[in-house]
Amino acid sequence: MTTKKVERRIKIKYRIRKNVNGTAERPRMSVFRSNKQIYVQIINDLTGTTLVVASSKGLEPMPKKEQAAKVGELIAQKAQEKGIEKVVFDRNGYLYHGRVKELADGARKGGLKF
Repeated sequence: MTTKKVERRIKIKYRIRKNVNGTAERPRMSVFRSNKQIYVQIINDLTGTTLVVASSKGLEPMPKKEQAAKVGELIAQKAQEKGIEKVVFDRNGYLYHGRVKELADGARKGGLKF
């Protein structure tokens, strides 16, 4: 990636993080996507702890969008086991389409509300 692209994403990320904070009632669901994998974690920003983690590592090979939807359903399932029903979605500077949108739709399908 070019540095301009990275810098742009970081500026957007900080702009989002000014308004999006996770609490005990509504933790923050943060997304990171690399070229091959997609990762998501649910974070309580007040205590600085990660509550639930899921990623596409270890899943069977499939198209990236399907993989992202599967990870969304997986994070929703793990969150429900921990008693988390509502979250705040942090797209982490990525545009809300493609894999990020599929992950969010998968999490909604799994039962998370945001």
